[in-house]
Amino acid sequence: MNAVSTAEALNADNFDGAVQTDVLIIGAGLAGLSTALALPTSLNITVLSKADLEVCSSHYAQGGIAASLDKNDSVADHIADTLIAGAGLCEADNTSSILSAGQQAVQWLCEQGVPFTQIQQDDNAKSFTELQTANLHLTKEGGHGCRRVAHADDATGRHIMEALTIKAQSAANITVLPYYEALSLLTSSDNQCQGAQVFDHSSQQQLTFYSRAVVLASGGLGQLFKRASAPNVCVGDGVMMAWQAGCRLANLEFIQFHPTGLALDDSSFLISEALRGEGGRLTCPQTGARFMLDIDERAELAPRDIVARAIAEQISTNGLGYVNLDVSHLPEQFLREHFPQIYQTLLELGIDMTTDPIPVAPTAHYSCGGVVTSVNGMTDVAGLYAAGEVAYTGLHGANRLASNSLLECVVVGRNIAADLPRYLKALENIDTVAIYDNSNLSALGIWTPPTLKDTQPITLPPSTDHESNTHHNVNIDADIAGITAKLKVLMTAHMGITRSAEQLAQALLQIENWQQQLGCLKSDSLDINSQSNTIPYDGLAYFQLAHFQLARQLQLATLIIQSAYQRYESRGGHYRQDYPHLATTPRTSVIAPLSKLREGDKTGNKEGGIDWLVQPIIDGTEVGSAHTVANV
Repeated sequence: MNAVSTAEALNADNFDGAVQTDVLIIGAGLAGLSTALALPTSLNITVLSKADLEVCSSHYAQGGIAASLDKNDSVADHIADTLIAGAGLCEADNTSSILSAGQQAVQWLCEQGVPFTQIQQDDNAKSFTELQTANLHLTKEGGHGCRRVAHADDATGRHIMEALTIKAQSAANITVLPYYEALSLLTSSDNQCQGAQVFDHSSQQQLTFYSRAVVLASGGLGQLFKRASAPNVCVGDGVMMAWQAGCRLANLEFIQFHPTGLALDDSSFLISEALRGEGGRLTCPQTGARFMLDIDERAELAPRDIVARAIAEQISTNGLGYVNLDVSHLPEQFLREHFPQIYQTLLELGIDMTTDPIPVAPTAHYSCGGVVTSVNGMTDVAGLYAAGEVAYTGLHGANRLASNSLLECVVVGRNIAADLPRYLKALENIDTVAIYDNSNLSALGIWTPPTLKDTQPITLPPSTDHESNTHHNVNIDADIAGITAKLKVLMTAHMGITRSAEQLAQALLQIENWQQQLGCLKSDSLDINSQSNTIPYDGLAYFQLAHFQLARQLQLATLIIQSAYQRYESRGGHYRQDYPHLATTPRTSVIAPLSKLREGDKTGNKEGGIDWLVQPIIDGTEVGSAHTVANV
């Protein structure tokens, strides 16, 4: 396939809705742009952003990027802290590989011009592109045994993304397209990813992007919850696209709640963990007493799952909806200089953090699970790579260690950029051989799918056909915006910091009711391309797209809840009130690809299929079965 300039194709007079590119990257956050900028300049690269380029989780990351940079630190210590936070579910080999590349990743960001805060802030400070990791000021966050977090003031993500966006937009071989939303992945009969169906929000036009390789960097799913730090584009659509295309999903039940979101109206603003790293104290609003001292010896710097649950317990007791974060005992000049964005934002809201306590409460922040991916970003589908929050490399386990996520984006993105040319070259060789000897060589032969250890399959109920009203001339009374808002409330209340079988069962029933109310498409009718189906929403109107998006969110919510329902233990970010203890053997929960579930449903193969009886994840032994109550 000869690459055609995306920009030229989109502007051509005879444009027929099909665009060709060498590499299609879905997502313009840190993972997507790191991959794009590290790929060879000989490749034509197209990067899609669902909204404006600033609307991504990477842009809003405050704290920084964790790496072993200090002379008194070591990669081994960073790995140890990560494994402790991950509560037994980190993939050890991937964790070691990613964290070992930390120094190189941060140095690469320096070379891109990221304005990291330096140790010296005087006239002798180096220009940003000349920075070395030894010049960087390091802060400390929860779960880290030492100062390990490189940062750019208190707006690290914004500074990183501004630097990389400038680089990407000035690169002749990279085309960045805002307001282009990927709807589904294109796959061939031999399970090779060949592009994506895309909706251009500006022209209200549906396009087909063909590419030799696809990088999924679409972000997380925080917007399934009422209080979330993620922007409104983060609804887990990348997870669903990959699952429908043939990828396994892992550990979806591990949703990390950031302990200190600003508890003011419906604010999504985070109060960086770095404030606690510099000595911030969590206190009871009524008594002023610090409560973390009685819960964990690390106090406010315990891993996030521990701090978030402690705050939630305080809130349930005080009835105020928040606790206080107090930094007023720290020097005023220090606070203003090191946390300028937080200081100014709070001041505009009437809070002077140099004298006033900050009201905080946990907020949905990060999905530790996702699309099963190797350390090189390879998924179960040949030609489909994944990086960032959409992916599950096993680095985060049951609970992400603070500031490891930005590092993972850069390291895995650069790993993809190193492997992808190899894949394209091997693919060309296959095509050349096929021309001469008519062989049936497959892309699967040059692809290495990721492997997992100690897994437990998540079984799903049989699909039920809801009467579909989602084709043309849609005319239903359901309030899409209303159901979307109610879903957020439901997920927060029943799939929040603490869960129980009763709560999860109620949530599953409610979601099924909404699916019936909407007349949702069943799962396999949303698997648009893998079975050569015609896309059911040609000529999409805004209402049809919104209906499709909500149907997919309801299905994803069901997968998340089913995963939580079948984990009969408490571990990391997953806390069951009815099963508060750890299982003896930590196991990764895995949802088989949709195609395998269909096949298993037809053949009665319970290991890969859909069955009404589910086995809990605990000790590898059967402690009874539960009856699932929702349909996917």
